[in-house]
Amino acid sequence: MVVVELGVERVPLLVALVEHLVGDSSTDRTPEIARRHGAIVVEPDEPGYGYAYRYAFERVRGEYVVIGDADTTYDFEQIPRLLEPVRSGDADICMGSRLDGEIKSGAMPPLHQYIGNPLLTKFLNTFYGAGVSDAHSGFRVFSRDALETLEVDSDGMEFASELIMDAGARGLVIEERPIVYHEREGEATLDSFRDGWRHVRFMLVNAPGYLFSLPGLAMMGLGGLLMTLCLAGVSLGATSFGLHTMVGGSLLTLTGAQIAAFAVFATVTSDPIQAPSDPVTDWIVGRVQLEHGATAGLLVFGVGAAYVVLMGVRWVASGFTMLPVLMINIAAMTAVVLGVQLVFSSFFLSSVAE
Repeated sequence: MVVVELGVERVPLLVALVEHLVGDSSTDRTPEIARRHGAIVVEPDEPGYGYAYRYAFERVRGEYVVIGDADTTYDFEQIPRLLEPVRSGDADICMGSRLDGEIKSGAMPPLHQYIGNPLLTKFLNTFYGAGVSDAHSGFRVFSRDALETLEVDSDGMEFASELIMDAGARGLVIEERPIVYHEREGEATLDSFRDGWRHVRFMLVNAPGYLFSLPGLAMMGLGGLLMTLCLAGVSLGATSFGLHTMVGGSLLTLTGAQIAAFAVFATVTSDPIQAPSDPVTDWIVGRVQLEHGATAGLLVFGVGAAYVVLMGVRWVASGFTMLPVLMINIAAMTAVVLGVQLVFSSFFLSSVAE
């Protein structure tokens, strides 16, 4: 393999077995230097870290593809170590792990080394089952088949996360090898908080089960439990559940129902990388039609509304005096609002699904 002298800007480098192809989006002399050493250089027609990678991916011809940042942080003499498990068929992707390897002094800010990268990696492993130790290492080897299996379209820094998210969601085998991470030459362009938030936002938006389903269903379950305890007059020792608990349970139930509905909307409209896998969302997306949801909503609304009408009759019969606030009154009002949510959510789901 040809050794390419690299510039000091962070640019994507893709290496095939028989050729070096540099997808360059920098403003330094990287293209000139790469061409002088025999590399094929393609220069993207749009800006963006992810766009530069995707632009080059469309033009590589090798059986295996190596990517890395051309800022002297990665030692490309370590390519054979990462290539070995992919060539042997033990992995579809092999990544160089900085966190399991050695990080040279000054190569990575402590905020990134001890907080940012470990937390982002934990998020990605939890949501997408990637099982890696350093999700944002830029030193990676792909088989051609794995690269063609992936469907990625990010233009920015979140592209690094998207590659692993999509690989994890598709069940591709990812292995890691410890690497040495060197100090960068040139000025760093990474914005810790802005780029970190972009990664987190991208991971959450593409995992509506974690973003919407789990919190929504948990809030509904807790709210329903609190309301049931109040209606049943259950006490825990000297503690009893009163009106304030009933109101809190009602608010949790209604809020949880709306958040859980977002999971269904997001799954139907956005084709997320990791679709919700909980049985409730899966059943609603796969089987529930407009008529089902609207009918359920009308039934819930009808039960609550019937009691509300009865309350009105009693209020008139009492000469419009103040009625006592009872637990059942709050439950009836909750049913009315929940029923309205179900009816209109069903119509909205039907309109966006067509």
